[in-house]
Amino acid sequence: MSTTVGKAEAKAEQAGLKVGDPAPAFDLPGAGGEQLSLGALKGKKVVLYFYPKDDTSGCTKEAIDFNSLRDKFAKAKTIVVGMSPDSVKSHDKFRTKYDLSLPLASDEKKETLGAYGVWVEKSMYGRKYMGVERTTVLIGADGRIAKIWRKVKVPGHAEEVLAAAKAL
Repeated sequence: MSTTVGKAEAKAEQAGLKVGDPAPAFDLPGAGGEQLSLGALKGKKVVLYFYPKDDTSGCTKEAIDFNSLRDKFAKAKTIVVGMSPDSVKSHDKFRTKYDLSLPLASDEKKETLGAYGVWVEKSMYGRKYMGVERTTVLIGADGRIAKIWRKVKVPGHAEEVLAAAKAL
């Protein structure tokens, strides 16, 4: 086991979330005037992917990757929802610019981001700040966390999540 994986697992434990735990509930506004809640998705598998910011290179690539696999996720009876602290207005522009159809939840208060342990202290060029740690959570139809991917690297990630959803 690499130290990176060990640190990510330790961080997941610090957040209090682990595989088998009930997924924290949320009820948030989304792009296109949608209201997105975990309760409304009860009985379905859910991929909840957390990303830092609309219309940045990594986040755009991740959204396009998940969006392109939407039909395959649907065949696996899995709903994909993206979430960031950006506003609904920002999500609307992002979806329009890249022709995205997947739901995007807006957590401007960062309450759900905190509940999932993804609103963390980050550091860039020696400057510390709070931000979203790119994370994906697969929630089973029973409402429990089936898998957690922390510190996600975008290339190939959506395909890996799809494989896990199909296996669930």
